[in-house]
Amino acid sequence: MGNNARLLPAFALVTCLAFLVSGCRHEPPPPSPQAASVPEVTAAKPERRVLTLSTTQPGRIEAFERTPLFTKVVGYVKEVKVDIGDVVQKDDVLVRIAVPELIDELHEKEALVAQAQAEVQQAESAITASRAAAETAQSRIAEVDAGLIRAKADVERGKSEHDRIKELATKGAITRKLEEETLNALRAAEAAVQEVVARGQSARTGFYEAQARIGKAEADKVAAEARHKVAIAAVDRIHTMIGYTEIKAPYAGTITSRNVDTGHFVQPVSGPNSTPLLEVAQTDTVRIFVDVPELEAGQVDVGDPAEVRVQAADGPAIRATVTRTSGALVESNHSLRVEIDVPNGEGRLRSGMYATVTIQLAERPEGIVIPVTAVVRDAAVTVCSVVRGGKIERRPVDLGLRSAAFVEVRSGLDENTPIVIKQPELFRDGQAVRIAAAP
Repeated sequence: MGNNARLLPAFALVTCLAFLVSGCRHEPPPPSPQAASVPEVTAAKPERRVLTLSTTQPGRIEAFERTPLFTKVVGYVKEVKVDIGDVVQKDDVLVRIAVPELIDELHEKEALVAQAQAEVQQAESAITASRAAAETAQSRIAEVDAGLIRAKADVERGKSEHDRIKELATKGAITRKLEEETLNALRAAEAAVQEVVARGQSARTGFYEAQARIGKAEADKVAAEARHKVAIAAVDRIHTMIGYTEIKAPYAGTITSRNVDTGHFVQPVSGPNSTPLLEVAQTDTVRIFVDVPELEAGQVDVGDPAEVRVQAADGPAIRATVTRTSGALVESNHSLRVEIDVPNGEGRLRSGMYATVTIQLAERPEGIVIPVTAVVRDAAVTVCSVVRGGKIERRPVDLGLRSAAFVEVRSGLDENTPIVIKQPELFRDGQAVRIAAAP
């Protein structure tokens, strides 16, 4: 009995402590039916980030330049100095063609040049001789003119002497015989004048003939010079044709095709389907052709950054820029032809390879962006569903640059208001919602 009395207070104390502990535990109340009916939404705040718009398209690699080489002359192939894969420099001789008849024709044309040159020299000599004859005739004319003056003076003197003697003979001071002698002397002086006049006419005729010969010689010289120029032009033409017997590299590049051997008979191109003797390509720089669809074509500009990946070539992606565009869409597929020039000094890129090209069309460094899934088209207005005070508020927004997952917001949102980013079209304006906890 004494032991039971001692155990009773201890039991009562344990019972009391157990009751107190159970009373301190607080069970959360079950959610009310009204709170459970409020739908949860997935929401996030807009953020600032670099937004890049790009397009990724297949591309094909081609040589920067590709030139088929044909012959300009008819002949036989004398020597082929290259084969496919050979690297050549500008103006290297690739093929030599034998055309012996061109050499014979060259000798003939050179002889015609010499002949025409001789004719020119002959005409020049004739001009010199004719001018000398003209000068001689002119000297004779001057001499005759001086003689004529003397002869006329002799006539005047003879006439005066005859008149004086005649008067004396009439007076009987002298004999008639002396009068006849002075008359004969006067007639001789008059005859001398006629002779000098005749010589003067002859000298002038000789001068005119010499002048005519000068004109003819000068005309002959012009004709000879013209024939000389024609002959020289013919020689130059033959030299040009002989130059075509050596087919040279138009630029530094690589031989990509060979369709000729020594001894082949070759002739100029006869139609669009003619086969070239050789084909050379400039491959130290290659062109990458990309067709950008119409929806993105308007945003492609020369200088836009580009990234080129070539699956068939080992190595990292190639950084480049857009070099040129066609400026107009291709009618068949409504795409914009874009070309990207890429250095290829190592020869890693080969003509005909395919590439995947990503062109950066635009970039916003610090724009406010939201997920594309947060945008809803409501009639003609673009809206986002904003959560304010536990309710949906549909707010019009002005969008800018768009990428695959995000879109730029120019106006209508700030960085502090959460927006519904998943299925916002399921919620109406003013609807009560609660934001789901982050996982």
